[in-house]
Amino acid sequence: MARAAATALAAVTACTSLAWGAVLLTGESAGAKPPAPPPPDCAYTPTGTGKSALPSFDSAAAARPYTATLVTNLGTVTIEALTGRAPCATNSFAFLARKGYFDGSRCHRLTTKGIFVLDCGDPTGDGKADPGYFFRDENLAGASYPAGTVAMSKVVPGRNGSQFFISYADPELRMPPEWTPFGKVTSGLDVLKKIAGNGTADGSSDGRPKDPVVIQSVTVQQRADGR
Repeated sequence: MARAAATALAAVTACTSLAWGAVLLTGESAGAKPPAPPPPDCAYTPTGTGKSALPSFDSAAAARPYTATLVTNLGTVTIEALTGRAPCATNSFAFLARKGYFDGSRCHRLTTKGIFVLDCGDPTGDGKADPGYFFRDENLAGASYPAGTVAMSKVVPGRNGSQFFISYADPELRMPPEWTPFGKVTSGLDVLKKIAGNGTADGSSDGRPKDPVVIQSVTVQQRADGR
């Protein structure tokens, strides 16, 4: 009995470890040392990988609520930006959206086991690019990632850029509060579930979506209620 229990525990641990690899959502190992944090007040620090302009930041303007409409070739997803909780991330996302940075880009990663997310925001489509700058984490206290969460994903630990993921279902694994939540889906969750239902291109639980997902446009609109 004890031997059987030990064997079962080892199997569960192995499966959890494999699934946890999908949770990392970063291009480096979990033990990689994060870079020194940038200065406070939503500083956007150049990475030297491009000549893109940096977002300006005005705290009053950045706090204004907005919705973002992501039009994809497979359907439309509407997001409410959490400007009061994640002003750095939402300000950056609006900046990139308004300059057409996401237009024509493909969502490059889908996970279908342990965690359930669609990863987007890299125009190169390989999950390694940044917009030419990075910014610090925020809104991590008590962060969780249930269905409908929109959060920053990272190429390098501690460095947020343009990449983000959308949770299309509640995770089966506990995801530690390491990714900045900056929005929530208000409509279009069915679109994401349909994309996920078709699985990945190679049939694995972590890979490119079988049906290519192309972001055709992202439109940012200030909320009329002003809240």
